[in-house]
Amino acid sequence: QVHLVESGGGLVQAGGSLRLSCAASGSIFAINAMGWYRQAPGKQRELVATISTGGTTNYADSVKGRFTISRDNAKDTVYLQMNSLKPEDTAVYYCNVELTPYYGGAHYWGQGTQVTVSS
Repeated sequence: QVHLVESGGGLVQAGGSLRLSCAASGSIFAINAMGWYRQAPGKQRELVATISTGGTTNYADSVKGRFTISRDNAKDTVYLQMNSLKPEDTAVYYCNVELTPYYGGAHYWGQGTQVTVSS
């Protein structure tokens, strides 16, 4: 079991910045990739960015060049720095971790944090 606690969401004007944090606890030794997903009203949950244990990153095309994912393995925390925010970035952002195949490859989700970008 892995427990995730997110923080850092809020209301910001277009062009502004926010930084999301997600701290993991529990079976952290089993964690492989960490990442962020988002879900806007009436839309499906979509990938925003992921980062592997070794630091390899992957971004959705819509956030490339604006968002940066990072990971502090010593603190078991993943961050999402969001710059040049747009109204279309408004969504609930969810932290996600994937366990290694040895531990079944299960996914765990945070409770979500609201990000609202006003125009």
